[in-house]
Amino acid sequence: NSLYVHAGDTCIGASTDHKVYTTTDATSSTESVFLIEFTLVCKNNAKNLFLNAEISGKQLPVSRFGDNQYQVSWTEEHKNAPSGNYEVRFYDEEGFSALRKAMRAGDDSAKVKPAFTINVAHRGVSHGPVVGTEMIASGLALLLWYSAYRAKSRIQA
Repeated sequence: NSLYVHAGDTCIGASTDHKVYTTTDATSSTESVFLIEFTLVCKNNAKNLFLNAEISGKQLPVSRFGDNQYQVSWTEEHKNAPSGNYEVRFYDEEGFSALRKAMRAGDDSAKVKPAFTINVAHRGVSHGPVVGTEMIASGLALLLWYSAYRAKSRIQA
């Protein structure tokens, strides 16, 4: 028998199987994208919970796209997303309510225990070469044409 949990239930003994994606190339975008997809398993068999995430004081909704499968994403300007580890704290409804209450009261939100955390290792972004490969190829083609033109002119002279 499966136990289906209703809204407001909590996840006890959470474990996740997760995949993380972060932007590594800054040449084609103005912001770094962070994406976490995960499957959540709770020891108390809680399923299909409503979750929220918190990263560096920013609260984010978590989307559910299948049975116990979730996704959360956010963006930051490249300059505000240096390389390093980012701890993403996940809260069920009860925990998120306690987090919001602590923040409204001006209390330390770090004291509110998340249901689980996922660490995101961001390598930072590469801004690529200063000169694009298209420009280098065009320059080489122009140089080759000029060399051929000069050689032809010398032969005809």
